[in-house]
Amino acid sequence: MTSSKVPRSASDTALTDPVRYPVSASSPVRTKRGFVLVLLTLLVPGSAQLVAGDRRLGRAALRVTLCAWAVIVLAVLLLMLNRTLLINIVTNPFASLAIVILLVALAAGWAMLFINTLRLIRPVLLAPSARPAVVICLVLALVLGSGSLSYLAYLLNVGRNAIGSIFSSGPAIDPVDGRYNFLMMGGDAGDDRTGRRPDSLSVLSVDAETGRTAIISVPRNLQNAQFSEDSPMRAVYPDGYNCGDECLINAINTEVTNEYADLYPGVADPGAQATLEAVSGTLGLTVQAYVLVDMEGFAKLIDAMGGIKIKAGGWVPMSGYFDDYSQTHGMPLGWIPAGEQTLDGDRALWYGRSREFVDDYARIQRQQCVQQAMLKQLDPGTLLSKFEDIANAGTKVVDSNISSSQLGSFVDLAMKAKGQDVKRLTIGPPDFDASFSTVPDFDQIHERVDQLLASASSAQSAGIPDDVIAAPAAGGGGHIQASGVHFPVASLAGAGSLPRQSTPSDFTPVTTTPDGEPITEALLNQLKREGNEQAIRELVATNGLCAPL
Repeated sequence: MTSSKVPRSASDTALTDPVRYPVSASSPVRTKRGFVLVLLTLLVPGSAQLVAGDRRLGRAALRVTLCAWAVIVLAVLLLMLNRTLLINIVTNPFASLAIVILLVALAAGWAMLFINTLRLIRPVLLAPSARPAVVICLVLALVLGSGSLSYLAYLLNVGRNAIGSIFSSGPAIDPVDGRYNFLMMGGDAGDDRTGRRPDSLSVLSVDAETGRTAIISVPRNLQNAQFSEDSPMRAVYPDGYNCGDECLINAINTEVTNEYADLYPGVADPGAQATLEAVSGTLGLTVQAYVLVDMEGFAKLIDAMGGIKIKAGGWVPMSGYFDDYSQTHGMPLGWIPAGEQTLDGDRALWYGRSREFVDDYARIQRQQCVQQAMLKQLDPGTLLSKFEDIANAGTKVVDSNISSSQLGSFVDLAMKAKGQDVKRLTIGPPDFDASFSTVPDFDQIHERVDQLLASASSAQSAGIPDDVIAAPAAGGGGHIQASGVHFPVASLAGAGSLPRQSTPSDFTPVTTTPDGEPITEALLNQLKREGNEQAIRELVATNGLCAPL
């Protein structure tokens, strides 16, 4: 008697497929199947449905996945070949809104696929001990995949709102003589003021092709500022802003806001625009745009970054109340020591604003250093990890008439500029006499500015030292006495003050007196209580020296 085997049909074989029909599979195979389906949904959305569920849904999801991968590849190619275009797309208000909507839709679709994958796994078929592990793995994968897309959409929306709040929707600007010139203003906007009074003015001049940068600092007390030829204020002050000792360049913003705003119809901030025109005429170059930073909100931005790191050349006071009658400050609220420091927002604000015991030019040098430290430490890692806080702080701190349509090209220039030497010029010490801001020679200013920009545009340095920050000169002869300790004034130069020009990285912070006694907060406060402010001036004379770390 012969026996014969009946061949199994294709449908019978399919019914025993453990991936699509797990009922017939063993418990270990079901567990392994569950983990594999979760992994497939995370790495190749739609593939789990294609092999174990609704093939029609799987094919549709897989097409979306492949399209998303193609867009990612295109974005990477743009990043390498045309970074400006990519940034312009991301920062464009309409394109960024479309991207946000697309990301939200993709996140929702991906989440639905994970839910569908859970149904395909059929947890009731899993061993009781394996169910929690598979479900937890699926939840983590959902958070990693769909959650990451949702968070990316949220951050992009935060960024587009910040861009809309800070930057204008006006026309793009063109370079002049191959350079973009931006006026950077730092000022206060108190409740008792109309408009901000800029206490810090500097022009950032950037080569439109190479990103080579020069910074020109204008002291707030510059007198007789010249308005540019196309400025409406030139008709009011044809011979310069020369209405007396109170007509300093930083007063233009408030005066125009209060009295001459009608000369600037359609201009969002007439005071800032008039200040820009005054700086343009004074320096003899065309400044195309401004960025105004509210100094009271400045601390929030630095806190959002996690602080800044600097090397301070000398002690800086956090000044107390100012007595109008005696024209002196009260006891300092605190001191920022010399040496390497990590400054939070409040201390960084004091570091950039304090001018007690020194002149405005030491403060300008510290302000430049704070700006450098912020730019240096605002790397991609910091920006990504603290993006939301930085963007939210920026909307409260920064105002600008730069068109949002040019952010791509300007961000690209900033990337080119990073790491390159920066040329510097200050319309005051160390580049001009201390009295120069009172009676400025504008022909001389124009000549020096032309020399600076020619040097900044060339590949080789052309006679102006790179990245120069100057140390104030030490005082004359005599002695300082504090509690029986005598400090020879002339010997302070040997205690760490430097020649008039030095690169920021090669100075030694002054942390001791000439006799070797450590400079401490207690010592400085004791000198203050004794009224020996000259002693303090000598001990903190190098506090204009600063380098970002």
